[in-house]
Amino acid sequence: MILYFSGTGNSLWVAGRLSQALGQAKPVSVADELRRHAGDAVCEYALCQDEPLILVFPVHSWGPAEMMLRFVSRLSVRDYAGQKVYAVCTCGDTCGWTDRILGEALRKRHLPLTGCWSVRMPNNYILMKGFGVDPDDVREAKLAAAPAAVDAVAAAIRNGDTGVHLTVGTQPWLKSRLISPLFRRFLAGPDSRTKFHVSEACIGCGLCERVCPTGTVIMKDGRPEWGRGCVQCTACINRCPVRAIDWDSITQGQGRYHYPGL
Repeated sequence: MILYFSGTGNSLWVAGRLSQALGQAKPVSVADELRRHAGDAVCEYALCQDEPLILVFPVHSWGPAEMMLRFVSRLSVRDYAGQKVYAVCTCGDTCGWTDRILGEALRKRHLPLTGCWSVRMPNNYILMKGFGVDPDDVREAKLAAAPAAVDAVAAAIRNGDTGVHLTVGTQPWLKSRLISPLFRRFLAGPDSRTKFHVSEACIGCGLCERVCPTGTVIMKDGRPEWGRGCVQCTACINRCPVRAIDWDSITQGQGRYHYPGL
């Protein structure tokens, strides 16, 4: 079973390619599952005897995406019998100790983290100074290398491989144990406020509302408004077809990215 979270499509594509390579059923969106299991209801699933559980998600601020952590905090495998639990995370550059954070969350649900891999994909985080999308040549190089990388992960899962295979990067303690918790608390928490706003270029298509995983974006009188609870997945700003959305003034003049063909 493959469960995924994706904002701009990188992890959705990885989940889809993994499902094809492994002969798995269509990947399941954890954002949809959290909406389906309203409130604090447990998200319970049954696995066949040798069926692995595979979690696919982006790295946000050197840790698992907030939506995946929320999902894992409510995850239950009915009659768990030792099936392998794998994670495949997409990252623009480095992951820090994403595996440790996820492993701790899984252990609270009495599940192991059998193996963890990262797949480099184009950058999409543009909401802070010093960050931005990749230059065209870097983006295309990452996209060209990604299929072979995902196929290698699929082969490792078929072989029952274990262990951590991440691009950790420098100063992982600082990034994953200090910066990442602050990011989740103040910028991606349930009460977090956004600085998104929309220009007169908005055509009222409602795509931003449809792709928002938290329901933060609501269309009113044909224009989007943002409430609390944004997890900074950047789906709305990067997928706007007319580039009418900005975050404060930081993103003005910056590029946009979503997985090609999404």
